[in-house]
Amino acid sequence: MSSTMDDDGAQASDGSQIDVEVVQSVPVTISVEVGRAVLKIRDLIRLTQGSVVELDRMAGEPLDLLVNNTVVAQGEVVLVNDRYGIRLTRVVPANERLRNL
Repeated sequence: MSSTMDDDGAQASDGSQIDVEVVQSVPVTISVEVGRAVLKIRDLIRLTQGSVVELDRMAGEPLDLLVNNTVVAQGEVVLVNDRYGIRLTRVVPANERLRNL
């Protein structure tokens, strides 16, 4: 399969035109993952305010930026006007992202 691009937008492999404006307006969910943990239900039930859940990441490791549950970048936490943000330190190459879909 091959596809080409012209000046008016992208062309799909079947020859039909892709409306770039439509694609750019599709909403996606972005989330930042600090780490993960696996708990047994009995341990989950015992959690109370003040409980600590140990995550699988070391302090200082980059956080994952996910778009629709697919890792697209990594970064570090920053504060922006009293809100949390993420400064990207690595963007996953497009071919690697596509392999993980």
